[in-house]
Amino acid sequence: MSSPASAHWLTIIGIGEDGPNGLSPASLKALQEAEIIMGSPRHLSLLPDVSARLEEWPVPFADGIEVLKSFSGQRSVALASGDPFWYGAGSVFARHFASYEWRALPVPSTFSRAAAQMGWPLETTACIGLHAAPMTRLKPHLAAGQRVIVLLRDGDAVAQLQNYLAGEGFAKTALTVMEALGGPRQRVTQLTVSDPAQSFQHPVCATLEIAGDGAALTCASGRADELFDHDGQITKRPMRALTMSALAPRPFETLWDLGAGSGSISIEWLLSHPTTHAVAVEANPQRATRAAQNAQRLGVDRLRVHTASSIDALDALPAPDAVFIGGGLSQDLLEALWAIIPKGCRIVANAVTLEAEALLAQWHRTEGGDLLRIELAQSKPLGSKRGWSSSYPIVQWGVTR
Repeated sequence: MSSPASAHWLTIIGIGEDGPNGLSPASLKALQEAEIIMGSPRHLSLLPDVSARLEEWPVPFADGIEVLKSFSGQRSVALASGDPFWYGAGSVFARHFASYEWRALPVPSTFSRAAAQMGWPLETTACIGLHAAPMTRLKPHLAAGQRVIVLLRDGDAVAQLQNYLAGEGFAKTALTVMEALGGPRQRVTQLTVSDPAQSFQHPVCATLEIAGDGAALTCASGRADELFDHDGQITKRPMRALTMSALAPRPFETLWDLGAGSGSISIEWLLSHPTTHAVAVEANPQRATRAAQNAQRLGVDRLRVHTASSIDALDALPAPDAVFIGGGLSQDLLEALWAIIPKGCRIVANAVTLEAEALLAQWHRTEGGDLLRIELAQSKPLGSKRGWSSSYPIVQWGVTR
């Protein structure tokens, strides 16, 4: 049910380092009419003269939501940085308050200000929030020539960023550090990753022009096996590319990776689009830990890993859009899956043994789908010459429920 715009009691105002000078007339009017203004000490210090009661946002941030809810019915303002809906608090407010309760008045984001400072087109520049995320989230963007703007937690994070990039083989990257961007305290410092660490003050962001000979993740599925730590339990690169083609990931979809091994399929799924989700299920604790570490290192820290047998974990998992069975294929598992997965869910299973192949042939006969036999061979030395070394043939069944 819709409500009139006048019904809102909460205004979310984005504010920059230029304080009231950067605010629109609508934002200034909301501040002057507010009974309560809530924000961090830094944001409150940027305000013009107001008559409202000022409330500091508590730490941790989540604790402030209930405080803000208690002001319902009073003209209230919540302050946020720049554009609240680009790596900001806006989405948190939207989750906790009905749409008719609030309105948002943004100012240019830090990304926009940094791009303007550098003369970079935003549409071809990667914009990454690292203020509450590990440096490894940069990994998919580390390729020579890529331009990146990152938000950083504090001044100390600049040195951490330098160390991470150097460790990944991109020490030649040009780094521009921007403090208090857009305000009277603005300071812009140009350096390279290999330069000595300096002292920087919050709020801080950095622009990166990636350069170096480090290993870059390709845009295509079927990334090199060497990128994944494993004990031999891994879907190898050519087979992984064929499997990903069959799984056909789409934005916002969730994958179940059953018998995940090194987690390579889950990781490839997550690398396909930033809105995808994956749950890896692995019974072996060492492999489960390794899968989580692989995901973290390759920049997709949103992988959830369950240490359990696949059939025991199914009831605890979120509804899937696709399921991959890489290990533990059995009649019981297929029956359990078929009983609970939603209509339209895609299943892909790979079989190496004759028994597993026969099982997939039986299910293909009764449930349809596609059955594919894949035989791969790789050249290897054969005396003074070369010959073909064949892998075990793999049978792949793909079906939509």
